[in-house]
Amino acid sequence: MESKPLNPKGRLYLIPTRLGDDVPLEVLPISIKKVLEQVNHYIVENEKPARRFIKKISPSKAQRSLIINTVNKYTSAEEMPGFLAPCFNGESVGLLSDAGCPGIADPGAEIIRMAHEKDIQVTPLVGPSSILLAMMSSGMNGQNFAFNGYLPIDKQERKSTIKSLERISLEKNQAQLFIETPYRNDKMFEDLKTILHASTRLCIACDITLTTEYIVTKTIEDWKKTPVDLHKRPAMFIIQRD
Repeated sequence: MESKPLNPKGRLYLIPTRLGDDVPLEVLPISIKKVLEQVNHYIVENEKPARRFIKKISPSKAQRSLIINTVNKYTSAEEMPGFLAPCFNGESVGLLSDAGCPGIADPGAEIIRMAHEKDIQVTPLVGPSSILLAMMSSGMNGQNFAFNGYLPIDKQERKSTIKSLERISLEKNQAQLFIETPYRNDKMFEDLKTILHASTRLCIACDITLTTEYIVTKTIEDWKKTPVDLHKRPAMFIIQRD
């Protein structure tokens, strides 16, 4: 009879967070609270928001018990494997994004890749994803869509990319999703109205799950007659040319 390992590996829990400053357990399942109360090791984008989130969900948890490592553009590749070391001592690690789901448009994807390479069990928890919630609400092709992240900042490159995405959406019947830095949303909206064909559909989904949520799909022709203020509001843009 094969004996079980004396010290089984801990897991890497992928822990979704809120998309904004709403009541946590209105948009997150109770399973997240249970995991936060068990786990003391975390890998996060930014420490302060992570600590604030954990305290909001589990106020009785001692902050001094938390061991937090950050993964962002300043983190070296040499540092990251060590962040999973607790798993080899039987302790689980939680991966937290600043907003939404870890690993989706998020630097945590590299940590998840390493966990698979090290045979550490990866356990995703249910929570809000702005990409999926926007796509669900858009009325566009949920069978075939692509997320493109941020578009180029350069004016000509951006114009070329928008035209290319519109062409792909027509050729493949594929919805095209992308995001913009919130303070440049209004400029993006103006560019889309200028560059896209009048019959192309555009969905703007911003402040998802918040009381100020705004999710509307119109043709570009109709958007030209519809004023909307998107400044500094987290938003998803989806286009589809039929």
